[in-house]
Amino acid sequence: MNVQNGIRQGVSLADRYDLTKSPVLLNGTQALVRLMLMQRARDKAEGLDTAGLCTGYRGSPLGAVDLTMQKAARELEAAQIRFQPGLNEDLAATAIWGSQQAELRGEGRHQGVFALWYGKGPGVDRTGDVMRHANMAGTSRFGGVLMAMGDDHTGESSTVLHQSDWAMVDAYMPVVSPAGVQEVLDYGLYGWALSRFSGLWVGLKTMKDTVEATAVVDGNPFRQRFVTPEFRMPPGGLNIRLGDTPVAQEARMIDFKRFAAEAFSHANGMDKRIWGRPGAKIGMVAAGKNWLDLSHALSLLGIDAVEAERLGITTYKVGQTFPLDMKGFHDWAEGLETIIVIEEKRKLIEVQVKEAIFDDRRGRRVLGWHHDRTKEELFPTRYALDPLMIAEKIGGILIEEGRGTEAVKAGLARISEARRADNARDMAARLPYFCSGCPHNSSTKVPEGSRAYAGIGCHYMVQWMDRDTSGFTHMGGEGANWIGEAPFSTRDHVFQNLGDGTYNHSGAQALRAALAANVNITYKILFNDAVAMTGGQRHDGALTPMAISRQMWAEGAQAIVVVTDEPGKYPSGADWAPGVTERQFDCTEQSPQPSQTIWLTTTRFCGSGMVPRLRRRRLSAAQGL
Repeated sequence: MNVQNGIRQGVSLADRYDLTKSPVLLNGTQALVRLMLMQRARDKAEGLDTAGLCTGYRGSPLGAVDLTMQKAARELEAAQIRFQPGLNEDLAATAIWGSQQAELRGEGRHQGVFALWYGKGPGVDRTGDVMRHANMAGTSRFGGVLMAMGDDHTGESSTVLHQSDWAMVDAYMPVVSPAGVQEVLDYGLYGWALSRFSGLWVGLKTMKDTVEATAVVDGNPFRQRFVTPEFRMPPGGLNIRLGDTPVAQEARMIDFKRFAAEAFSHANGMDKRIWGRPGAKIGMVAAGKNWLDLSHALSLLGIDAVEAERLGITTYKVGQTFPLDMKGFHDWAEGLETIIVIEEKRKLIEVQVKEAIFDDRRGRRVLGWHHDRTKEELFPTRYALDPLMIAEKIGGILIEEGRGTEAVKAGLARISEARRADNARDMAARLPYFCSGCPHNSSTKVPEGSRAYAGIGCHYMVQWMDRDTSGFTHMGGEGANWIGEAPFSTRDHVFQNLGDGTYNHSGAQALRAALAANVNITYKILFNDAVAMTGGQRHDGALTPMAISRQMWAEGAQAIVVVTDEPGKYPSGADWAPGVTERQFDCTEQSPQPSQTIWLTTTRFCGSGMVPRLRRRRLSAAQGL
């Protein structure tokens, strides 16, 4: 039961998007849906006629945003919010750039469009060009843009261990880092307010620890009030405008926008002292997921708010990690002798902390990546941090500072004992493998003596199977590496696996590059109409095997053969490219020989394909859908 104003109310899972209900149970992805509804409600209460746009591309830890948005279609439509899946991340960001221009020419249906982009870290990277252009251009006065960037610091579902913060910094985008579902709501609303004030796109850092979580949260759209700081604006303000020039945009960015973001953070108290009082001697700083780590680490050392104050410790929770509120931090750091910055990956807060106190350091120490005296590594920039590691490092510093209480030493002893007890060798290890019935089980086989490349998607896993496959590229570059390798290799031909989702996203361009370079490569495109690694969603748009055959014919394929385990699967009138024929495929049969140029797998349960010959003499571009 939920109690409001002394009255018991029933609780339902349907409450998650009902703005009259609070508190509510949400996971981080559902919070993004409610966030958009909350922003629309806030605008309506202010007398503003706004609309919303959400677009992006799925990927862990934001792999279910599209499914969640689609399930909430009724609520979103009623609130004038449009969900539009992106074909890929940078095209989605370009669409959002367009949303900020909707009312500029007097043709807008609304006063502004607030927008949410979503994508995982590699998608942030590929979107960099759009981000820079659009952020320089600015946001609408009653619009604003929030970029939910899904980071995978440990590479659990990515081909790189990813941190997006510095991509944001490079484009001069502010970054907010929530430490849980409640702050996805709170920082999201703040982000749009900041975006409108400063004319900047705002990054919302999400990780599995903070967005793939479920919590009971305060979902009241009006629980926050944002303060507009006194700030000297340039002529014409900071928002998007017509007839702008790159020189003027850069000047506004460097001279005004960055400082507007800092002023907005200070005015709205985004960074806060949590424990301790002025006069403390040791300060600890963290944000987002690492704030949760720090809180856990301190509990392992027997330190709570009362003990922290007794030991002369104060903690500082950073909400906006870039640009850091220098004045707020300077005020908090007054009187501190030692500042410990707990942050994983490449240091962003630490470098700003040192800048904030550079002119009046007064012998203060800043410890972060390394210990200032011993030079030992404290909080590495590789992989990730965890509460045990943080507790060990902090405990050592407290002992060094003469604040190593018996409780702290006991906590360190317990951690040491736990580490000794957790040193048993693994008796067995199980690597991920293709699902039973998955067409990758057969489509990734290659003839004896052949070699294949993998790529992004389930077939990445084939590299640790006995399939003569090694090497991969980023999403959309599949096979383009052979353009550079082939002229310098004794091998005449390679295979390249490619999924239909990646083909649709960006992979078709790599195939065109291979055609243009006239290299001998066979693309095997698996078509199962499922982006399986992110949750089994269908790929975006209306792509079909027939459409791909026509695209490949237009690019230069002369003869195309549909190979299927289900003869007669396609009707006689199917719109294949000219010259397509059909033959039966045995699930135990190996992949086509290099002379067979395009292999198109068209079933969910067994390898099948199409094999077109390309007009170019040396190129075989076998594509498997």
